[in-house]
Amino acid sequence: MNLNQKETGLVSDLKGQEEICIEKYSKYAEEAGDSQLKELFRGIASVERQHLSTLNSIEKGQNPSPSGSGSNSGSGSSLPQSFTKAPASADCEKDRFLCSDLLSTEKHASHLYDTCIFEFRDENVRQTLNHIQKEEQTHGKLLYDYMKANNMVEAQ
Repeated sequence: MNLNQKETGLVSDLKGQEEICIEKYSKYAEEAGDSQLKELFRGIASVERQHLSTLNSIEKGQNPSPSGSGSNSGSGSSLPQSFTKAPASADCEKDRFLCSDLLSTEKHASHLYDTCIFEFRDENVRQTLNHIQKEEQTHGKLLYDYMKANNMVEAQ
């Protein structure tokens, strides 16, 4: 598979976004006060590393399989599926900020994938990017679910 100039540029943009996600999740896992949140951030960082690896393969001209980009829709065994309210602590406001920042980052990543999917000629690449986008959406949902369990979002 040969990428054209536009596709090569888009893969570069997507890799940059994944690198930002990896850096933020890794750093924020160390800064978070709640152990559940630390675990969530570490798990998502791991999936983001898989995304970057997949993009590196695409960049090298390797034809990816649509499900080979990450773990089971971004909800692999390393990612918690439900959250309990964290004990009250002075870190609550900081944890809220970290979650809000990462939720914004996930929204941006999902949007970037949505735009890029339509720009690739190869169907397998489009399916793989779509799979990664769904994982990014799952990450956003997990962040939101944590925030909701900890009263960090306004009631609807």
